[in-house]
Amino acid sequence: MGTATDGKLNVWALTALVVGSMVGAGIFSLPATFGRATGGLGAIIAWCIAGAGMLMLAFVFQTLARRRPDLDSGIYAYASAGFGSYLGFASAFGFWAGTCIGNVSYFILIKSTLGAFFPVFGEGNTLAAIAVSSLLLWAFHFLVLRGVQQAAVINSIATVAKMIPILLFIVVLVGAFDRELFSLNFWGTPMAGSAADLAHLDDYGRIGHAAGELVLPAESLFEQVRSTMLVTVFVFLGIEGASVYSRYARNRRDVGIATVLGFVGVLCLLVLITLLSYGVLLRPELAGLRQPSMAGVLEAIVGRWGAIFISIGLIISVLGAYLSWTLLAAEVLYSAAHDQAMPAFLTRQNPHQVPASALWLTTLFVQLFLLLTWFTEYAFTLALELTSSLTLIPYLLVAAYALKLAASRETYENAAGERGKDLLVALLATAYALLMVWAGGLKYLLLSAVIYGPGTLLYIKARREQQRQVFNGFERGVFAVVVLGAVVAVYGLASGAIEI
Repeated sequence: MGTATDGKLNVWALTALVVGSMVGAGIFSLPATFGRATGGLGAIIAWCIAGAGMLMLAFVFQTLARRRPDLDSGIYAYASAGFGSYLGFASAFGFWAGTCIGNVSYFILIKSTLGAFFPVFGEGNTLAAIAVSSLLLWAFHFLVLRGVQQAAVINSIATVAKMIPILLFIVVLVGAFDRELFSLNFWGTPMAGSAADLAHLDDYGRIGHAAGELVLPAESLFEQVRSTMLVTVFVFLGIEGASVYSRYARNRRDVGIATVLGFVGVLCLLVLITLLSYGVLLRPELAGLRQPSMAGVLEAIVGRWGAIFISIGLIISVLGAYLSWTLLAAEVLYSAAHDQAMPAFLTRQNPHQVPASALWLTTLFVQLFLLLTWFTEYAFTLALELTSSLTLIPYLLVAAYALKLAASRETYENAAGERGKDLLVALLATAYALLMVWAGGLKYLLLSAVIYGPGTLLYIKARREQQRQVFNGFERGVFAVVVLGAVVAVYGLASGAIEI
């Protein structure tokens, strides 16, 4: 299922990898996340920005797959080809670290979902939750060790299975949609609600008091939209899935087709889930839902069975997405090591042609962050936004490389007619990635530096193995900025200026 007879992945298997990677934890958290931040108008603007920006990135991956078919594992290889070995390493390492922390958010959300029925799991970061998550983590580790193609088949099945509750949710909300209620929610103006409705708003420090009630804050439309930006990035993570797996593709052109097909389908789901929710509950009610908030929305319409149904769908979805992201993470480490940007031990494969050393490092990193969630009060929010921040740097470098190719005319010697369109697309994709980095704020850039800084030890080890100069002048400056950011972040955490 989903593979060619020669063991290669066809366009539908590649599309399933893209959809399976993107449809995970984030989509089930949208009603409450957007309800806390903005109304219908702000949501429409946010999805227009995110949709247009990510579509440009999807086109960039499609263009680069065509212009540079010699580069496999695109998220790393493009940055390395365009900006040198250290930024290539940073792209691979940032994508890998973001993927690992994204996987941590999946485990948190699974246990938070179960916490609605079994209080011992709380919000997903209790000791019991961490213990069960660790068991799941290692079970998947040994599953993936059995083979990439086998795991891809399982992912294709999971992708189909998790679409059922999501599509049912949309159908039920279409039937229950109230235009008057949507109008009340449209402008994103402050609305009062009971303390019970808004019990979870303190996650975001957005509690106000008026006549004994809690109130959503009065924010400008600009601030409302900005506060959704990292969330929109998170739900689109995985758009590069087909590109990362390009070396397994039966036809290189299928990589670009799968990327665009997966993106368009997922964008439609995200917009419908967000906007339809404004037509069934008031913003304070949406904002007060515990995660996964899709379960609470459906429960409000059809009763308790709706929450149970969505919860089951979420667990299937998250486990399938976790499998996709684990495959992506190990593949990026392996490819970077194969190109000598990572230490040689990460090139080791087992008899099933799985990059076993890369997979072991991935699993250990996820395990470490799972343990750290015990010390973090709002673990899901932190994992979601830190994942987005880490992954934005690789996205920015990929877009910038496409811009560099078009601007320098490299690879366009026999395709001058395509250059203008590709230049515009790459420029828009680069601008979008820069906008998202800015919208995410300084806090998450500094926290990202805490991960990038020590991670550079892998790069230093690789360069010494090859008896090469570690940094050139430009790269030394980049590393100095990363170290400075890490120092500032550690000081901020120690002093309380940065809270997690």
